[in-house]
Formats: sequence, structure tokens, C-alpha cells
Amino acid sequence: MVHPTALLALHFQNEVIHPNGAIRVGMAEDSPDRGRLIANAARLLGGMRAAGVPVVSVRIAFRPDHADVIQNCRIFRDVVRLGAMVEGSWGADFVTGLGPLPGEHVVKHSRTNAFIGAPLEEVLRCLDVRHLIVAGVSTNSVVEATVRHASDVGYHVTVAADACSAGDPALHAASLRNMELVADISTTDDILSRLPGATPPIRSE
Repeated sequence: MVHPTALLALHFQNEVIHPNGAIRVGMAEDSPDRGRLIANAARLLGGMRAAGVPVVSVRIAFRPDHADVIQNCRIFRDVVRLGAMVEGSWGADFVTGLGPLPGEHVVKHSRTNAFIGAPLEEVLRCLDVRHLIVAGVSTNSVVEATVRHASDVGYHVTVAADACSAGDPALHAASLRNMELVADISTTDDILSRLPGATPPIRSE
């Protein structure tokens, strides 16, 4: 059955989340929130799958010589300088527990916007969805760029705020505020509670 909603899981890769990653735009090396982010993301992924919502995992990776990187801005110059996000490397792999399952769509792209340099639009057309739930890292980079593009081309977008992260918590908060004009900002609990047949989450006072 085609579901009107899909989950976009953006850049849940070692290089941007793991403390040993080269590009820590999604999580500071000593962040106390790493476990919480991974737990929320895993819960969101599991809940979507259990409800039959398609999951599309989006990853970024480049050739070992980085000859396919357009170095027009700092973030991509840093990727090359640090030798990061090499196709087939540990850094480009998904964090354990946050990767795609067999048969799910995986989209590789090459810029900060997941629609650019990737067949993401074609995948979403095949899934026939109009509502995107977005989670990933970092909030102020791939998440915000993708959310703005999705909104501009007509998707209704919901951001799972607690399944997103930025290397600087202030940038995470500011990006969420910025996206309020083009997307619904929600939480993993609230998103899961609205799925068909879901039981409202029990919240502690």
C-alpha cells in the first residue's frame, strides 16, 4: 500500500555523529546528547517502519580522490582537507542502528540539499508521497536546506526536532526557529503518537 507520508533520514553517518568522525557538524566530540539523539532517531525509524511508512535514507559520499567535490564553500573545502566522507569508508557508513533495512530506498547526494545531485525527487514520486517527516544531521545544514527545498516544491514537511542535531546547540535551536515558517516542528513522541493505531506516549511530569 502506498502511504502518503515518507521519512527522510538525513546523514545518520559516522563522520558527522560519531566522536571519532572527521566532520562533527552534527554533534560535538564531547556532546552529552549523542545517546539521546541516536535513541530518538532509532525510535523514529522503528515507529515509521512498524506503521508502514516508507523510510528514505540519504547519505553523502565522494570518490577517494575527492575529484567530484565542488569546493566553492567552506564545508566542502573542509571535507577535502580532512579526507572525509570517502565512499566505502567507515566515516561514510551509517551509524549502527540508524541505517537502512534491505529493500529500503537509499539516496546518495553531493551537496547540502538532499535534492541536489541526487535522484531524491524521483524516489519520492515513485512512493507517491506529499508529506515528508525529516530527521538528521546537521539541523542547520542538510536538514534546513532540504526542508526549505521540499517546502518550495510543494511538500508538507514535519521536522522531528529531537531526532536532529547540530555541532553547536545554539545553531540547532536557531535553525528550528527559522524552519517554523516553512515546516511543522515536532518531536519524536508527537509524530509517533499521530500514526494510525498508535498509543499516545506516556510523559513524566
